[in-house]
Amino acid sequence: MPAEDGPASDLAQRLRDRGWRLTAQRRVVAEVLAGEHVHLTADEVHTMAQRTLPEISLATVYNTLNELVGMGEALEIAPGDGPKRYDPNVATAHHHLHCVSCGALRDVNPEGAAALSLPPDERHGFEVLDVDIVFRGRCPHCREVAATAAGWPTA
Repeated sequence: MPAEDGPASDLAQRLRDRGWRLTAQRRVVAEVLAGEHVHLTADEVHTMAQRTLPEISLATVYNTLNELVGMGEALEIAPGDGPKRYDPNVATAHHHLHCVSCGALRDVNPEGAAALSLPPDERHGFEVLDVDIVFRGRCPHCREVAATAAGWPTA
């Protein structure tokens, strides 16, 4: 699978630069994660990785994803009730837009997010390390499907 240009396309190179041993399995997982708006589940990563490396196990995929998250080279996202997703876009601060119908997940940069802060009296003694905003809604396709099923006009 060819890597796309974008914030995550250089994941394998970032890993090499960190001195991470890129086994065939790790390389394939990194290649699967390359591209814009990549938010795959571990099962999806496994299925796609098997196209290149049929013998890769689901356990190896989970181990590799957990290592990437631990190294700060991927984000683990739990947008809803479904499985966790893995996002290699760690170079650009962003949030997410989640379709509650089909599960599609997109990177977004909402207005005012950079100025978002939690006042000291609302922190309850916590040290705030990160902010993760997930907008939930329906994508255009799911909106159209719902409108058609309800007999509403689609425009």
